[in-house]
Amino acid sequence: MPLDDKPKFDKSKLPSRYVSLGPASAPHRSYYYAMGMTDKEIAQPFVGVATCWNEAAPCNISLHRQAQAVKLGVKAAQGTPREFTTITVTDGIAMGHAGMKSSLVSRDLIADSVELTMRGHCYDALVGLAGCDKSLPGMMMAMVRLDVPSVFIYGGSILPGRFRNKDVTVVDVFEAVGSHSAGKMSDDDLHALECVACPSAGSCGGQFTANTMACVSEAIGLALPGSAGAPAPYESRDAFCEASGETVMQLLAEGPRPRQIVTRKALENAARIVACSGGSTNGGLHLPAIAHEAGIDFDLDDVCQIFRDTPYIADLKPSGKYVAKDLYEVGGVEVLMRALLDGGYLHGDCLTVTGKTIAENLEGIVLPDDQDVVRPVSNPISTTGGVVGLKGNLASEGGIVKIAQMTELAFRGPARVFDCEEDALEAVLERNYEEGDVLVIRYEGPKGGPGMREMLSTTAALYGQGTGGKVALITDGRFSGGTRGFCIGHVGPEAAVGGPIGLLEDGDMIVIDAEKGTLDVELSEEELAARRAKWQPRTTDFQSGALWRYAQTVGPACKGAVTHPGAKAETHVFAEI
Repeated sequence: MPLDDKPKFDKSKLPSRYVSLGPASAPHRSYYYAMGMTDKEIAQPFVGVATCWNEAAPCNISLHRQAQAVKLGVKAAQGTPREFTTITVTDGIAMGHAGMKSSLVSRDLIADSVELTMRGHCYDALVGLAGCDKSLPGMMMAMVRLDVPSVFIYGGSILPGRFRNKDVTVVDVFEAVGSHSAGKMSDDDLHALECVACPSAGSCGGQFTANTMACVSEAIGLALPGSAGAPAPYESRDAFCEASGETVMQLLAEGPRPRQIVTRKALENAARIVACSGGSTNGGLHLPAIAHEAGIDFDLDDVCQIFRDTPYIADLKPSGKYVAKDLYEVGGVEVLMRALLDGGYLHGDCLTVTGKTIAENLEGIVLPDDQDVVRPVSNPISTTGGVVGLKGNLASEGGIVKIAQMTELAFRGPARVFDCEEDALEAVLERNYEEGDVLVIRYEGPKGGPGMREMLSTTAALYGQGTGGKVALITDGRFSGGTRGFCIGHVGPEAAVGGPIGLLEDGDMIVIDAEKGTLDVELSEEELAARRAKWQPRTTDFQSGALWRYAQTVGPACKGAVTHPGAKAETHVFAEI
């Protein structure tokens, strides 16, 4: 319901009172006049419009345009929008080298920078626009941390490229590097593919981390229904952006606030959407981090329990056939949620930013019969979610693997140990491994990296060489949302703190069973204890700066790799100052 012209906001009870009301705020108001603001605008609530716009990658390039539409919505609903930007580190460019150490660190820096901007300028509400992988959870973490009325909006997916009459994404280019190294692709063909794979603005087109977390934004209730679907170049996105600006003003007047939306049941809904779509294993990292901001215990174990009993119903890349645009064209995230709700897998009573429940939002949404992008839960691709957790003597804190459309769920082989990704990638590109090996990439965890790099370059090279599924990989780092095959990430405790993965030697037999959910090394407790007694911690090359600071504060991956005590330690919330 649109706001009428009657005043509905008492500025004396909002954070912006500190910078806009009374004689003491005269210096602050002088700055607003300097920017052309009117008395009316200063008297209205201030809404932060936060984007990750930059020229780093196509994921972010359209966010500035969309922010202008958000501001129109805020203004129409008697608010004063104040646009600001924060950073991103884009995985498609950071991948495969030391730049990837900055990626996960950027998630928490994004949340921190949004928090600091909101606090420093006393903004009353927040609309956050994000495109690349870590910016989505980073924005949502800031919303829950601040607990101001908030609406999230995704910048949209990239359009699929076309190569030899097939839809392609950037992951096809990463895999082509492996084909090229194996002599299966010419220089000219590799160049032709790289030129057409990414034809527009927007985030990576498969069900990789960005689109996974975009689905989460709707399922968890922080985004308007349907807002995650349209590709970035579609100007129809602007209508959702404008509506998001209007909605945040309704939330400021009437609620609910983020912590009323992001409940335990909402987090379970979010985990369902990751599993049913064959989404990114990074969901197992970001959902606990969002929960942490609300003071909710929801760790990797909790996420993986939901993954295990959720049917896999969306046939999306990297394991399936379709891209995000195809999902949009059959009804988008709402169709996925409708299928889950009809099957009894969603909590329909969870509140959302519309002020309505999930079930109310989905009224009138139906799963179309004339498509095979999304199946009903009665006819799933598999009865187990596309992502599952593993535990064992090699991973007492757990690990996570994407099993979407895998046929063999068990693997046993000798360890081939590497102490960093570069060494593993070099061995793969030089074909210096054997089929049946378990490649172990360690000292890449949150502390040990530092930064918990993704390993897409290595896994994609294996698939490009035709050995995907014939070797397994385990790491205390991460695997990209674009990774497929027997690739187990988040193994904890990580090597840097003396975890068992740091005790492995070449030739140790590793046993993986994704059906049972186990990850073990065939060593006795006595042998592991003897190796642990000899183990010495390592130092990294990052002894100052942001990566050093991150390594000092970051916690284990199973808890979301968070960097502060979270809502449980709060004595007050920003929204209530």
